[in-house]
Amino acid sequence: MILAIDHLVVAARTLEEGAAWVEARLHVAPGGGGRHALMGTHNQVLSLGGGVYLEVIAVDPAAAPPGRARWLALDSPAMRERLAGGPALIHWMARTDDIAGAAAACPVDLGEVLAASRGDLRWRITVPRDGGLPVDGVFPSLIQWDGPAPSATLPDAGCRLEALEIAHPRAAWIADALRSMGMPRQAPLVAVDGAPGMVARVHTPGGACLVG
Repeated sequence: MILAIDHLVVAARTLEEGAAWVEARLHVAPGGGGRHALMGTHNQVLSLGGGVYLEVIAVDPAAAPPGRARWLALDSPAMRERLAGGPALIHWMARTDDIAGAAAACPVDLGEVLAASRGDLRWRITVPRDGGLPVDGVFPSLIQWDGPAPSATLPDAGCRLEALEIAHPRAAWIADALRSMGMPRQAPLVAVDGAPGMVARVHTPGGACLVG
């Protein structure tokens, strides 16, 4: 199996608020994106180079309720309270070429494998039945693209992910689990002991920035 950082997820109460928050930090505005009919959300995206991108996501006020808990814990009271304080980097996705095998080999219960789409894009993704985030959000959900990933077609914004730092009391266990699933040691991923959270170091046209 192959495992790689696919994209970082910034959530916000509204897409406009999230996009403005990212632009204020990276000096580049996300764009494009679209609607996820499966979950009643919408997004904008920004290339971070090297096959990685950043996604800004929010509940789509124009969408019908999805009839299930939305992904990324967006329906949970705790997440709503968190985002009331402003947008935040809440999660990340790991790309695989065998999502069924990777999910079966994962020591964390990542939930169901669902088929999803946005425009011409098609993919499969792991989503817990309650819509929650695995291991406080610092352990990735898995995604397998059925066709080119967005990172292959996004315009170069001059941003590069230098490192994704994840903190957790079980940081070493998380790192070992990801490596056992195919994450290469040279991936720009750093696991440190601490309270659960994450921050991304990004080089931008305006210099080095942090997103967290």
